[in-house]
Amino acid sequence: MTVKNALLGLLAQRPRHGYELHAAFEALVGGKQNWEVKPAQVYTTLNRLAQGGFIAEDALAQDGGPEKLIYAITAQGEGELLVWLSTPTPTGHQRDEFFLKLMIALATNVVDPYRLIYTQRTSLYRELHAATAQRNAANPRAELAQILLMDQVIMHIEADLRWLEMVEARLDELKRQPVPQPEPRPRGRPRMIFD
Repeated sequence: MTVKNALLGLLAQRPRHGYELHAAFEALVGGKQNWEVKPAQVYTTLNRLAQGGFIAEDALAQDGGPEKLIYAITAQGEGELLVWLSTPTPTGHQRDEFFLKLMIALATNVVDPYRLIYTQRTSLYRELHAATAQRNAANPRAELAQILLMDQVIMHIEADLRWLEMVEARLDELKRQPVPQPEPRPRGRPRMIFD
């Protein structure tokens, strides 16, 4: 969904061919280390956008080579882009893979939950170091957007580290509580109710 809309936004800027779109997307997000999109994904997404009427294709002849497809946004695509830009972005914080690992570790005793927290914390500190280095390497006069993006990344990592400290401090209490279970459901067919 996001890549689709980002491509629409880049095409709203100006018509481009697939390779240009891939390069423009990478430049926009600060490189593939921040958000990697394969060229095949760009072309697959462009095909879906064209089939949906969100973009139009135009062939451009090249000197001595095959024709290049140039993509342009349509009125329908502009409408789709406007809806996306006007809609709040959900955070998705409830779908956290580490939290799921922690709950499985508590339910199964396959791995020590303290070790799991230690491993995650170590990884987060490495990410924090890399993000800080990337932020500090950016030129504030020409790359302010990338600095702001890396500031967000750093703040998220710092929040995750604080949360891990809180979890670790309460882990013994958490271990004493039962692991969440689904509510029991009656088996068999539902009963027929007659008036």
